Order: sequence, then C-alpha cells, then structure tokens
Amino acid sequence: MSRNSTFWDQIFSQPLSCEVWKQSMEEAAYHLAGCILLLGYMGGSGIFGSIYIFSLLAIGYFCYALWGWLDACGLDIFIWNMLLVMACLLQLAHLTYLLRKDTFLEEFDLLYKTIYQPLQVPLQVYKEIVKCCEEQVLSLTRDQSYALEGKTPINRLSLLLSGRVRVSQDGQFLHYIFPYQFMDSPEWESLRPSEEGTFQVTLTAETDCSYVSWPRKRLYLLLRKDRYIARLFSSHLGCDISEKLYALNDKLFAKFGLRFDIRLPSLYHSCLLRFCWRTWSFPVLT
Repeated sequence: MSRNSTFWDQIFSQPLSCEVWKQSMEEAAYHLAGCILLLGYMGGSGIFGSIYIFSLLAIGYFCYALWGWLDACGLDIFIWNMLLVMACLLQLAHLTYLLRKDTFLEEFDLLYKTIYQPLQVPLQVYKEIVKCCEEQVLSLTRDQSYALEGKTPINRLSLLLSGRVRVSQDGQFLHYIFPYQFMDSPEWESLRPSEEGTFQVTLTAETDCSYVSWPRKRLYLLLRKDRYIARLFSSHLGCDISEKLYALNDKLFAKFGLRFDIRLPSLYHSCLLRFCWRTWSFPVLT
C-alpha cells in the first residue's frame, strides 16, 4: 500500500523528470505512424468516414508495431500495436459487410437516387420499400401488354423504370407513361383495400420496358405498418395522377381546342364528363 501511495505521490506531487534526453530522433516509422494517425482522426462521419478512419488507424498502428520491433526493441510495444491493428481490421470487415448488405441492384440504386434521395428518404426506409417488391425488376417486351381493358385484375402497383408504355381505351390512344411514373396509379387510388376491380384501359409497351411491382396486399400491409412510407406513397401517387391529368388535358386541347382547369376538381369533373358524353366515352386515366 505504501509503495502504491509513493508511486502516485511521485506522479502528482513530484513528477519524474528525465535526467538524460535522447540526442537522436526516433526512426522514420515512428514519425510516419504519428502523421498517419493524425490524418486518420480527421475523418468524417458515416460509413465511408468510418472506413477512412479505421483504414488509416490500422496503417498507423502497424507502423508503430514496426518501430517497436525494429527500433525500440520492445515486445510489449509490438504486441499492443498489433492488437490495435487487428481491432481496426475487424472493424473494417464489419463496415464492409454492412456496405455490401446495403447494396442494391443497379436499377434500384438509380431509382433511389432519382426519386427518394432528393426527398432525403433514409436508406433503411428505402430498404423496406424494396423488400416489399421482393427486390425484383420485371420486364416487358415491345408490344407486350401489361394490362388488358376489362380483363386484368387490379392486384398490384407498378413503377416504370425504363421504356415507354402506351395507354389506350377502346383502341383509342390516351397518353404515354414514361420512366419513373406509376403505371396504374389511378386504378390503385380508385379502390379501397377491401375492393376488387379490373383495368378500364389497356397498357402496352411501345419499347422494351423494365418496371418494379408491389403486390397490392403486401403494399397495403406496409403502408398500414409505416405511416412515413404511407405519406411518401400518397404524395408520390398524387403527383403522378396530376401529371396524367395534365397530359390528358393537353390532349383534349390539341384535339378539341378546350382546356380545363384541373385545379378545380368538381368543376373539371362535371364539365369534362358532360363534354366526353357528347364526344367520346370518358377515359379512365392510367
């Protein structure tokens, strides 16, 4: 006990002083390790910042281990620094695993960067959305139909990734669907979760297309479970339907010289319905 108290007294009250300082500097490995550790501790946050930090720390501690083995000739210095190197390497392996785990197919990665990243949607939330569609990218060949008027049931919600889809009713062209637009947003909004229905339009691929599709029941369960995703889909669907309304409005103007203000839903619905009964059957948008 007295020996321990003497040790602490020497540290705090009477610090030890170096009687003889070394005249020569340490080897280059020692100073290189210090510089690398300094750069390592300047790393940023996030997974890539952590990879940067632990990579430089591993190199720095390895330089210290070399210095302890070759110059200082201290086995304890070498062992401790090698243990720190191993800890950094294990952390790097864990970060690499997390990075690979969060990697998507090229189509899903581009979808995130195009639609969800500008909205600052967390990656974990996007993973739930991708998981709901089973991480599958489906395809349509040219002139292949996605839905047939009066025949295809409304049992999913699909988003076009590439290509162009033509929407028609009774053989008459209505409008196009372009990449990153929903293919069946009006049908999705027209039904309640407990209702069933069929498409009132025909959707045909004009070019080779790729798309993702969420099964109706699975997506309803996800939206009921996560309110943030529900609000996200609600705003996205509303924007998509408004774009389709504007496209149809422009088509009516080009054909009949009439343009309706679709910002007034009740007026637009009554006027357009009356107009379409006189000219051609009112189309259901998709």
